[in-house]
Amino acid sequence: MDLASVRAVVTGGASGLGRATAARLAGAGARVAILDRPASAGADVAKSLGAAAVFTAADVTSADDVARALDAARAGLGAINVLVNCAGIGTAMKTVGRSGPAKLEEFSRVIQVNLIGTFNCIRLAAAQMAKNAPNGEGERGVIINTASVAAFDGQIGQAAYSASKGGVVGMTLPIARDLAELGIRVCTIAPGLFETPMLAGLPEPARVSLGKQVPFPPRLGRPTEYAALAAHIIENPMLNGETIRLDGAIRMQPR
Repeated sequence: MDLASVRAVVTGGASGLGRATAARLAGAGARVAILDRPASAGADVAKSLGAAAVFTAADVTSADDVARALDAARAGLGAINVLVNCAGIGTAMKTVGRSGPAKLEEFSRVIQVNLIGTFNCIRLAAAQMAKNAPNGEGERGVIINTASVAAFDGQIGQAAYSASKGGVVGMTLPIARDLAELGIRVCTIAPGLFETPMLAGLPEPARVSLGKQVPFPPRLGRPTEYAALAAHIIENPMLNGETIRLDGAIRMQPR
């Protein structure tokens, strides 16, 4: 799929990996709808990208919100043929800690946003993509999800986050098989340690220390590197049903 023909919805597009992806696609001639929470900086980000971008507010866990946002995106862009799922949250809690057992509502919230929210956006965007005329490769759309190396190397306190991202990895292949007959590809990127809002609150020495844990390059990943891989997945029609680690060869230790 030629990037100039892309009409993309990027969830979590107001910051971090999503913002970098929206900027990369818009810079290549695509049109982009940034889907993020109403209180996010999504409108400002869309404005900064110029006429190529629009903002559609939604909570990814809400079926009605996402359906309305996708309808608005389709009206604003003319079509939807790419979805990049970057919306997500994280939490740290041990299964049993000093204050007792983990709070079930916190575990449920992470699953709701990271896993169920991702599937919610997939199912509704895929229904929109199914209406597209196929391109020369028979493609009607491309869906890219965001997992994490925590899906494979979950650390202490990451039960909820790892479970949510492991679920995203686990559903990648069956959804790719579900949507194959519609000409819609599905891949997942599993980033390692990246410069995102989740790490932004850490002191600089701690961020440097984390980066040095990466074998090579020994630094935190850059959102633009995630965006570059997302763009390549869109352009490469043989990438389908796969989860790709983007992590500098790190394998996370328990702590």
